[in-house]
Amino acid sequence: MTAVTAMPWVATVVRLVLAGVLGLAGALKLPDPDAMVRAVRAYRLLPEGLVQVVGFGLPVLEVAVAVLLLLGLATRLAAVVTAVLMGVFAIGVASAWARGLTIDCGCFGSGGEVAAGQTSYPQVITRDAALVLAAGLLAWRPASRLSVDSLLFSSRSTEKPVPEGVSS
Repeated sequence: MTAVTAMPWVATVVRLVLAGVLGLAGALKLPDPDAMVRAVRAYRLLPEGLVQVVGFGLPVLEVAVAVLLLLGLATRLAAVVTAVLMGVFAIGVASAWARGLTIDCGCFGSGGEVAAGQTSYPQVITRDAALVLAAGLLAWRPASRLSVDSLLFSSRSTEKPVPEGVSS
């Protein structure tokens, strides 16, 4: 298998990993929206009016993007949204760390303030940076196997051009 033929399978694995991460993160937050609001508030970055919107909306967005990635539908768009989300998450965590806040990121659940020894900023930033890179790769090369996109758009890539002067 060459790199060219392997790329759709690599994209498939990346797509499914990103779908799993976002799906799990969103699904764990959905049952307790108030906890997510507390987690967003703990970052002390947004005005109070936006804290509620982000707290309630973020898990829904994560699950929606996860479904798109799982299905392989609008893959490039879903990958770009994922890269932006992960980048914003990494910046938010770095900001909390730089400002001396002691919070749990809220990435996979409740979040909020924690004891100083319970933070894991370097690991969270590293994970999110790796996910940004993975999502960037998928945005660059979104063609993957087992995807709705490949069903919808496969005829475009397999059609052979008709030579000039030959009717089709």
